Amino acid sequence: MTDILMPALSPTMEEGVLAKWHVKAGDVVKAGDVIAEIETDKATMEVEAVDEGEITDILVAEGTEGVKVNTPIARLKDEGGAAAPAKADAPKAAEAPNAEAAAPAAKVEAPKAAPAAPKAADGGRLFASPLARRLAAQNGVDLTVIKGTGPHGRIVKRDVEAAPKGGAKPAPAAAASGIASRPVQSLAQMGIPDGSYDLIPLDGMKKAIARRMVESIQQVPHFPLFIDVELDALLAARAKINALLEKDGVKVSVNDFVIKAAAMALKAVPEANASYTPEGIAMHHNADVAMAVAIDGGLITPIIRKAELKSLSQIATESKDLAKRARDRKLKPEEFQGGTFSVSNLGMFGIKSFSSIINEPQGAIMSVGAGEQRPVVKNGQLAIATVMTVTMTCDHRVVDGATGARFLQAFKPLIEDPVTMLA
Repeated sequence: MTDILMPALSPTMEEGVLAKWHVKAGDVVKAGDVIAEIETDKATMEVEAVDEGEITDILVAEGTEGVKVNTPIARLKDEGGAAAPAKADAPKAAEAPNAEAAAPAAKVEAPKAAPAAPKAADGGRLFASPLARRLAAQNGVDLTVIKGTGPHGRIVKRDVEAAPKGGAKPAPAAAASGIASRPVQSLAQMGIPDGSYDLIPLDGMKKAIARRMVESIQQVPHFPLFIDVELDALLAARAKINALLEKDGVKVSVNDFVIKAAAMALKAVPEANASYTPEGIAMHHNADVAMAVAIDGGLITPIIRKAELKSLSQIATESKDLAKRARDRKLKPEEFQGGTFSVSNLGMFGIKSFSSIINEPQGAIMSVGAGEQRPVVKNGQLAIATVMTVTMTCDHRVVDGATGARFLQAFKPLIEDPVTMLA
């Protein structure tokens, strides 16, 4: 028998949701067949079989949350019935562009020895899914008195939900989430009575966003810089460019201009294109600009790699494709992990200005507001111009005030005279 293990779909993945099985016990599979779909905090990815044989057991039911990497999720009997070394199926969607980068995703080390698990009532090993163990700890359910209804008597989510409470103490909310160290009060303790609201459970994405944002705001010494830029020349240039590109089905957005200008400004002020590490300041060779995309249940930041080298039409085509696949949760990890700088644009919602939270390990993030007609003074005369407010949030360990100001000084003329981006 071969244990099929929960794969690591990215180097930082610790657990995921077994969203869907494409096989059932008794099915015969061959290498390359898609057998399951795994949800991480950012994407849904297909998992392929790497061996031929018969699926004898499904150990983790579809829909199970919090499945730890290296946990056995199914068993496979090879064609000869002989034992084979345990393997994790390679994730189809997580293939990296080179073998070295792909290694963490395609090959999973043997599971480490787990701490002693509770014994069943008869003294034998207690089999329970990771989700069932977590629910039991949270709800004070004693697993040793539960009769499992899963494969081979395994205790699953429905068994815990049907069991009487009592025995184990629920894990403290703050410790379980890892988000805050201070005691967390319930809504009832804060004056909001039970039954006056609907509680929507946190999915993996919401938990990851909450954890990363709290870590960023608490650990990164940050400050904002604000600047107004005029858009009239850009809007005129955009209309001409889109008229020329219409035959190719390409449409350049204001945000595409912003990404291109930000990338060129990062190359002009390389000190702003940097990340803090305990060993030193990492000065990035290229401007890999991440763009914030709102999706159902959260936010994801697909990356335009080497944006300083790409034309506006290339950026427009790539950003449209990345945004669509982000909303479909079809991005590969290397398409949204990393980046050297971020752009978040809420102008389409009419937001005038805002400050974003830095997306570590990046040294800065740019927040783009709506372009609107405002009174301005030109040559001592009052005039009307289309003005957009841009806010740059900086990690002071990397980008100090002077560096951030020089970046914005380089960014502003590129936006106000976009012909300079085309030279």
